[in-house]
Amino acid sequence: MFKLGVLLSFLAQPALACKLALILSMDVSTSIDAGEYAYQRDGLADALLDTEVMNVLSRDRVALMVVQWSGANEQSVVIPWRRMHSQGDVEAFSNWVRSMRREFVNSKTAVGSALAFSIEQFSEVADCERKVIDVSGDGASNSGANTSGQSRRAAQLGIEINGVAIDIVGNAISEYYRRYVTTPDGFVLTSTGFSDYPRTIRAKLLRELVRPGS
Repeated sequence: MFKLGVLLSFLAQPALACKLALILSMDVSTSIDAGEYAYQRDGLADALLDTEVMNVLSRDRVALMVVQWSGANEQSVVIPWRRMHSQGDVEAFSNWVRSMRREFVNSKTAVGSALAFSIEQFSEVADCERKVIDVSGDGASNSGANTSGQSRRAAQLGIEINGVAIDIVGNAISEYYRRYVTTPDGFVLTSTGFSDYPRTIRAKLLRELVRPGS
């Protein structure tokens, strides 16, 4: 028979909190060919399996979602919110990422519309302490909602926006992300071409998950 004292002790334990809700938002506009999409997909899947990344995801009960986006009316939740309670959860999420199909092809780049769509996805994870949108892309917005306006809106709602800018030549996309996409508390990491993406997305995840002073 279950003892009352044991039950009361169990009930007194603090609930394990979700420290972070993270949307991984991927550009699949026309500038992204099939091979470049694969770099993003597999690079993210591999980064999630990094030992340090995996440990923090499960320790902090991080909630993850994947969004793909392209033109003004082309955004899709490809993997809905999943909470990482164990390393097994992280492995399952990584496998899901690796097998996900591409939702859009041959369309424009609407970064602001992607931000607007992502901002609306946090209602299911209201209990998470931090809310972050990670945007990966290789181009400036040429369609849809005003990008800087949506970034300001996110900041007002307490949502952090970080970016992985895929710059083939120079730093034009990185600078665009810094000026128009990220929030004041956010950051941009530069992927020097798509082959550098796996390294960059791992570094981005570690910076988001293991912040200075945490």
